[in-house]
Amino acid sequence: MRFRNLKKQSKKLKEQDSLEAVKVASIPERIKAFITDMFMIYTPILYILTYLVLGDKDAFQASDVAPFAGVVLYGLIYTFLVHRFAQTPGHKAYQIKVVDASTHKNLTIFQALLRFVGFLVSATILFGLLLPFYRKDKATLHDLLAHTITIKDTDAN
Repeated sequence: MRFRNLKKQSKKLKEQDSLEAVKVASIPERIKAFITDMFMIYTPILYILTYLVLGDKDAFQASDVAPFAGVVLYGLIYTFLVHRFAQTPGHKAYQIKVVDASTHKNLTIFQALLRFVGFLVSATILFGLLLPFYRKDKATLHDLLAHTITIKDTDAN
């Protein structure tokens, strides 16, 4: 067998071993974690912006900046939590973590920010959110862009 073929085969085995070493989080767990984060992080941000900063819902609806500010604040909080703890409250509730795909360690701040921006793009075009249904590793577009993986947290209770 040629060396090139052996090298390719070895690389495939390493990739399979790395996926088998950690259990990839299921799609329903990831969706439930996202919904939990929307209620625990994003909803309070919108409430504070609407009623404490702007005064009422009409001012929020009339503003072009307020929805953008809400997304930016959510993105900063999400980036910090994923970088520092590898989890958001929703991820913690469902015992999943977002880690670097090759090292399985916490993300760098750049990776976490790139993952959030990639999520915004994925959600906009929808293709990126449907991608895990067609992949064995269940990776979304934002996971591929930031080189991350969402795994079950084996350290949890």
